[in-house]
Amino acid sequence: MKARDIVLVVDDSPGTLGMLTDAIEEAGLTVLVAVAGHAALSLVEKITPDVILLDAMMPGMDGFETCKRLKQVKSIAHVPVIFMTGLSETEHIVHGFAAGGVDYVTKPISPDELVARIRVHLANARLTQSARAALDATGRYLLGVDPEGHILWSTPQANRLLTSTQADYPGQLIGETAQWLAALAGGANVPAQFTPAPGVDGRRLQFGFVGRTGPDELLLQLAELNQPAPEQLLRDRLGLTAREAEVLTWLGRGKSNRDIAEILGLSPRTVNKHLETIYDKLGVENRTAAAMLALRTLE
Repeated sequence: MKARDIVLVVDDSPGTLGMLTDAIEEAGLTVLVAVAGHAALSLVEKITPDVILLDAMMPGMDGFETCKRLKQVKSIAHVPVIFMTGLSETEHIVHGFAAGGVDYVTKPISPDELVARIRVHLANARLTQSARAALDATGRYLLGVDPEGHILWSTPQANRLLTSTQADYPGQLIGETAQWLAALAGGANVPAQFTPAPGVDGRRLQFGFVGRTGPDELLLQLAELNQPAPEQLLRDRLGLTAREAEVLTWLGRGKSNRDIAEILGLSPRTVNKHLETIYDKLGVENRTAAAMLALRTLE
């Protein structure tokens, strides 16, 4: 059975909650209910909804502040938020988008229109997630940030590089990098690439501006300028000799034993001998397993 999409409705009005719950469930979606902003924040710690309907005007913490706090929760930062309110002035609409909302509906709400909007945003969110998953699979060092430097999302490769080079990595860009980003976001004439001072281990990162993916999201590409050669990494991390690391590097690139022999100026028999030693050191049984371990080590 296909899993039902989950809609979190946050509203302090029992009448509105009842109407929305009926309409959304009739559309084949699962409804979760929270009657206050704090309740919504507690709920998303346990369950990740697929879309959030959020009343802008609630006692205590209003919808705008609730949305800002929801967007700070990394696991749901990608979830689309649709504001619901009786306020229709431009300043309130702008406020909703600035807080992180993707859409805005005014009360009294038309259930059919709301369900249609929900389906559109669910489809868009899936496309975005699929694109990011594809980036993850291809090993791109990419991340999305807001103008203040908060990291909205990142591919696993980019996150590993940031955390491995910054011991106190706070989940956002800081210092000189944050200043460069702010200037870039503000339209200043600054270079599209920025290289901050090296970290404590001497490793140097470079940030490159790729483009804007939304009004408050900038796409950056990350690179390590002084990254050791693959052969050196395999040698150091896997305890191989220099020659064994060279053989494993080319194995990971899909080369046959004969190709490796020609590239390294060895005989095929010598390559086979190196591979036998490599399998033994790595604790693997065949070339496929060795190649996969090499690729994972170099990620």
